[in-house]
Amino acid sequence: TKENGTPNHNDYGRYGNPTVRAVETRLAALENADNAVLMSSGMAAITTSLLTLLKAGDHIVITDDCYKRTREFVGDFFSRYGVSCSVVPIDDFEIIEASITPKTRIIISESPTNPTLRIIDINQLVELAKAHNILTMLDTTFATPVNLRPAEFGVDLIVHSGTKYLGGHHDLLAGAVVGRQELIEQIR
Repeated sequence: TKENGTPNHNDYGRYGNPTVRAVETRLAALENADNAVLMSSGMAAITTSLLTLLKAGDHIVITDDCYKRTREFVGDFFSRYGVSCSVVPIDDFEIIEASITPKTRIIISESPTNPTLRIIDINQLVELAKAHNILTMLDTTFATPVNLRPAEFGVDLIVHSGTKYLGGHHDLLAGAVVGRQELIEQIR
């Protein structure tokens, strides 16, 4: 049986353990979201989520000020597997909307951005995505749930590099993806 889409046994570390589940539960509560998955790094959270949700032929819209390694993964790695992307200005919603195709599955952004601290209009992002039936992913590593809870705006997936501000001292390596139950179950 499962609790919140999570195996409720601890006989094998891959299925979780009480400590990991406690962190996931706390992160979901802090974000005011359904559930969370704790991972080995922020990039693991991003890449695992995208690999779960996308397939050859799909398209991604990503804002130009996202974390460099995220842009590299989306642009370089996915192009080898038939997933295309459009890199768009974070602050130009006309261009963002013009980049959407019938194959667009997700819009990825970051707020505040690393390292330039640019902010995206989350309400406008969610409104645009919902109008086109597209998922939203927002990296809020720099904000943490103390300062920003994107699920309350309707963002589908929130990602964090726990190595930075969630951990506080660069003394741990972790990442998390937080969001709606049905998406988190797929990603888990």
